[in-house]
Amino acid sequence: MITLALDSSGKAAGVALLREEELIYEAYLNNGLTHSETLLPMVQRAFETTGTALPEIGLLAVGAGPGSFTGLRIGLALAKGLALPDAIPCAGVSSLEALARSIPLTDGAAVIAAADARRGEVYYAAFRRQGTTLVRLCPDTAGRPDPLAALLAEEEKTVFVVGDGAQVCYNRLKEAIPLEPVPDCWQLGRAAGVAFAGRALWLAGCAVPAAQLRPDYHRLSQAQRERMEKMKESENQ
Repeated sequence: MITLALDSSGKAAGVALLREEELIYEAYLNNGLTHSETLLPMVQRAFETTGTALPEIGLLAVGAGPGSFTGLRIGLALAKGLALPDAIPCAGVSSLEALARSIPLTDGAAVIAAADARRGEVYYAAFRRQGTTLVRLCPDTAGRPDPLAALLAEEEKTVFVVGDGAQVCYNRLKEAIPLEPVPDCWQLGRAAGVAFAGRALWLAGCAVPAAQLRPDYHRLSQAQRERMEKMKESENQ
């Protein structure tokens, strides 16, 4: 089975193809262009380069959040557009799990995946590599990452941190946890992580029809938050 993976949840756009567990193609683009400009051409290039056609795709995996609201909508809209005509099964994966799956980890190593949520907050989750399996240690969460200090307090080995929210986590947790941000070239994640996370969902029987794909924002948009703040101010006047 071939899995097509799309990643537009963060600053970089990514496309990957898996044949069973083998990564056969991956592209990464972080050049400042919007995902609406780049993602579909990247899919077309992937098909052209590998000689693959859309009807050969057995699973379409896409980063479903948390992450950039606009980026998530672009990726999910494209996934639905590609999957609906041929009823391709879909997997909307945690963008944080995809981040964690994007980096090499030794057995027993823990990793924090963190995406910048602004105002000193992040979307975060923690995972541990156990053999060939990635085990989740906490749910995807939005806010300050302070609870991770207690969760990972007993760690003796280095805990890696990946994502564009890595520096926020490092600054707040470095006194409590032996943290190490991964190299810059890995910080924005890879579409391969989306592909492997999506395949794991498919193997667990959790793939869904394209119409059931939904973004997982984990917080209100900035416009919604500002509107609520204005409403509170009006009520207090």
